[in-house]
Amino acid sequence: MNTLAAQRMTISGPAGRFDHRRRALLVARLRLLLIVLAFVLLAGAAMTRIAWIGTVEPARERASMADRLLPPRGEITDRNGVPLARAFPAYALWYNPAAMAEGGDGGPPLVRPAAEIAAELRDIFPDIDTYEVTQRLESGRPGYLRRRVLPEDANRVIGIGELALELPRETDRHYPQGSLAAHVLGYVAADGHGRVGMEQVLDEQLLDPNARGEPVALSIDMRVQGALEDELRSGMLAVNAVGAAGIVLDVDTGEIMAMASLPEFDPNDVQTSDVRVTQEQHDRGITAPAFNRVTNQVYELGSTFKPLAVAAAIDSGSITNLARRYSATPYEVQGHMVRDSHAMGDSLNAPEMLIHSSNVVTGHIVDELGAETLRDYMIELGMNERPYIELPARGHPIWPSGDWSRIRAITVGYGHGVSVTPLHLASAYAAMVNGGIWRPATLRRLEAGEAPRGRRVFRASTSARMNQLLRMIAVYGTGRNADAPGFRVGGKTGSAEKPGVGGYRRTTLVSTFAAAFPMDNPRYVIITMLDEPQGTVASSYQRTAAWNAAPIVRRLVPRIGPQLGVLPDADRDIDLTDLRPLVGDH
Repeated sequence: MNTLAAQRMTISGPAGRFDHRRRALLVARLRLLLIVLAFVLLAGAAMTRIAWIGTVEPARERASMADRLLPPRGEITDRNGVPLARAFPAYALWYNPAAMAEGGDGGPPLVRPAAEIAAELRDIFPDIDTYEVTQRLESGRPGYLRRRVLPEDANRVIGIGELALELPRETDRHYPQGSLAAHVLGYVAADGHGRVGMEQVLDEQLLDPNARGEPVALSIDMRVQGALEDELRSGMLAVNAVGAAGIVLDVDTGEIMAMASLPEFDPNDVQTSDVRVTQEQHDRGITAPAFNRVTNQVYELGSTFKPLAVAAAIDSGSITNLARRYSATPYEVQGHMVRDSHAMGDSLNAPEMLIHSSNVVTGHIVDELGAETLRDYMIELGMNERPYIELPARGHPIWPSGDWSRIRAITVGYGHGVSVTPLHLASAYAAMVNGGIWRPATLRRLEAGEAPRGRRVFRASTSARMNQLLRMIAVYGTGRNADAPGFRVGGKTGSAEKPGVGGYRRTTLVSTFAAAFPMDNPRYVIITMLDEPQGTVASSYQRTAAWNAAPIVRRLVPRIGPQLGVLPDADRDIDLTDLRPLVGDH
């Protein structure tokens, strides 16, 4: 008993306490080592993962809150904020033949026959070609069956119950107004970049994260645009023309209120045939619908140039007396006969020349004005350069180089020998009626005070006189079919034969009416042009501008005038008192 107690006292003594302390220290060190080892393993795993992400795994898309909230492409609106182009989430219909395959066993892509599936898709999308879709489904080739699928249609596609019909989510460019202003807007291609119109011009801005949150306002007014396209289309179809072009231009700012080229295309559904023609079509003179006749096609615009020649003569001092009479008898110049379409009497003064549209008298006026002087005025009006506009498609004028011969100047005076775009003509007429200042045209909305200063081409007194003469043409002359009661329209017709192999083709015309209103205080210029109109019942079997292009203006002005702040007023007009005695009874 005493021995056992002594042993216990020995174990619990100083040596025993030392062994217990050592064991505790070893356990603590072991735990610390395990913790450190765990941290090392975690750090190693983290570094390995980081290295994997950096070298092998593609980086995840990083987007700020702003990127999440901003549209992927900026919005385009008209001058009043009406949306013309916007980006929005959409679905696409994708055919994935491998969706039914399990483990690569190459099973059938569809549960039911392809023709049956195509028929059900036709019920959802009435415009699809069932034969083409059936062939696509049977071919086993993956690809898009349709772009721009609405959510409700996507649900109906899911209801078909075919796994191979997939509906990937995409960002789409949508044009709420359809084909309206298509040539102004252009479209966005599959690569996400703009083509042809302002979509191409504004591409960088519309994609810029710092700018795409703010809509870009264009100068056009969709109400005016819709009316212009409607009247142009009606006029084109009524006379079986192959194409048409029109523009409404603010004479004081250069802003384009509407621009139309027909035939049009739908930017929501651009086809290859919209942007490209076959060689056969090209040889026949057919242009693709996306081709802009207003800014890209050049024409000889005929007698619409005669007021410009008269304005140059008045401005330069060549004409000092409008009552002076010129011979109206055909005459020869450098081997070429200058003649009119029909006899107009022995002599005419300048106002009568414009009213009756005499080539012969224009020739005499240009002869006295001088070829160099006329050429200088045309250059000041921008006729020798591409039209000033933001659009990428701008036609280069066919402009005679060097000094002009006498016959060249005469033919230019009545609208032959120089080919320009309708936009050239619109800007020139704006300078002629607005007090004499030429300004570049623009498709951007300008705020008050932002209009460019432009350059003076005509004196204000010359412009005032030309406003009277243009009004007289619509009251007494070839422009009578353009006169819209109460709106004081003025303007000039132009019917030019199209050039061809071996000379001009007498059976093909370009008919143009260049107008302005209201002539007592001109605010807008309108150009309407028909390409190869035919004589029909609607035009009294006539092909000239007085019978087809001018009536378009008469119908258009009452529609757009009130929208542009020009109200009809039958009690006011420009004063023609001093000119009326010069034109006799008409």
